[in-house]
Amino acid sequence: MGGASKTLPKVAVLLGGQSAERDVSLSSGAECAAALRDAGYDVVEVDVGPELAQDLQRIQPDVVFNALHGRWGEDGCVQGILEWLQIPYTHSGVLASALAMDKQRSKDVFQSAGLPVVQSGLFAKQEVSARHMMPPPYVVKPNNEGSSVGIYIVHEDANTPPQLDETMPDLVMVEQFAPGRELTTTVVGDRALTVTDILTDGWYDYDAKYKPGGSRHVVPADVPQEIFDLCLDYALKAHRVLGCRGVSRTDFRWDESKGAEGLILLETNTQPGMTPTSLAPEQAQHMGYSFAALCAWMVEDASCAR
Repeated sequence: MGGASKTLPKVAVLLGGQSAERDVSLSSGAECAAALRDAGYDVVEVDVGPELAQDLQRIQPDVVFNALHGRWGEDGCVQGILEWLQIPYTHSGVLASALAMDKQRSKDVFQSAGLPVVQSGLFAKQEVSARHMMPPPYVVKPNNEGSSVGIYIVHEDANTPPQLDETMPDLVMVEQFAPGRELTTTVVGDRALTVTDILTDGWYDYDAKYKPGGSRHVVPADVPQEIFDLCLDYALKAHRVLGCRGVSRTDFRWDESKGAEGLILLETNTQPGMTPTSLAPEQAQHMGYSFAALCAWMVEDASCAR
């Protein structure tokens, strides 16, 4: 991982967009654009809308840095436009992006690869609000959103099913609740970096992820070496089996009382946050790579493939 030494390319940083994670993307994109400018790149920030293809044809970037989050930005849609325009871009390609964004299908892939996941299924929203789809405790969430958007936790003593908000999609995922510590590992290229232990007062929700002081990160995580090594191994395997490239981050839950059997893979994020409180840049920093060096490496790694 290092900065470019020759003539630096013109980079269009895609940010904003129209997903539920627009604000996170605006923050991520601004941070990445500033870091790339400081590194000497010619940077143009693009708040993504329906005219994206025309905007990029007008700007004529050498590389696109995709700092979008959520639907349309990290689910293969924008990636397809960039493939069509034949502009190299950061992060994963069309297939890996679409697969990772579909929580149930990606879990099916993980399970077939021997990676540990909990029981889950897709159900109609009305049905989920009418009765328990599995014995509590369990979690209800959209199948294709990130950043803990639209999460419902149904506790063990819950007598009634959750009454889902009207903004929830018609089809939702119901997933067995995985207790324990929140761990995460970033993969850069073909290397799993380290393990972070995420400490919060409650659920690791949207505010805990993105508000300063919302959570505390212990890097490297103070866990047994076996668990540490398993996180690295599982994250790299998840990255590969989904067909990811560039940077990804895989989240885990670990029930200490069960040892290695208590480590559960939750999901893989193909475009992890790049904000001041984000986990991937923090892990890169721990491994000796500055935020600017990480962003520069991502630009150099960009391609139109898969």
